[in-house]
Amino acid sequence: MSAKAESPARRAMTEAVALRPLPSAAETLLSDLRASPRLVAHLRAVHDVACELVAWVERHHPSVAVDRAAVLFGAATHDIGKVLHPNELSGPGSAHEPAGYELLRARGVEERLARFARTHGSWTADGVGLEDLLVSLADKVWKAKRVPDLEQLVTGRLAEAAGQQAWEVFMALDDELDRIASGADARLAFQSSHPVAG
Repeated sequence: MSAKAESPARRAMTEAVALRPLPSAAETLLSDLRASPRLVAHLRAVHDVACELVAWVERHHPSVAVDRAAVLFGAATHDIGKVLHPNELSGPGSAHEPAGYELLRARGVEERLARFARTHGSWTADGVGLEDLLVSLADKVWKAKRVPDLEQLVTGRLAEAAGQQAWEVFMALDDELDRIASGADARLAFQSSHPVAG
């Protein structure tokens, strides 16, 4: 078995758990940057939740255009700046947001995909769209954290785009977020099983 396949970060990418694999382009970036196993595990958990959210939007709001590939790549790389700011893996901080965006752009990642590293903590900034909000929502609900202001923004965007009443959209979204949040313990255990340094 190669050293790459045996690395703790690689194990976080490939471990047979009930989480979808990361997009191959994200895996390549994380490997090239020697991302920590804990970061890879976190990104895999958030990516899995983003898959659930996009699928829910596609089922319940088929008229709403969502760039599935962008959301999933964004969820899989939103915290990539923590490679440069490893103290933010286990503590607070937002320096990783602009750093991650710049890192992705420097590696040739196009704007529509790199932006999530910058926007996942800035829900009300100019130019933040539904895709950005879905990545932000996935980054919260993966660990069962409910953020009413963020959920209200997602609800409003969906209601406006689908021509529905906000309360109707919220009732269905609330049920989905409860369902996703119910799996938080397993996702948290998966992340915690991987070391911060690797």
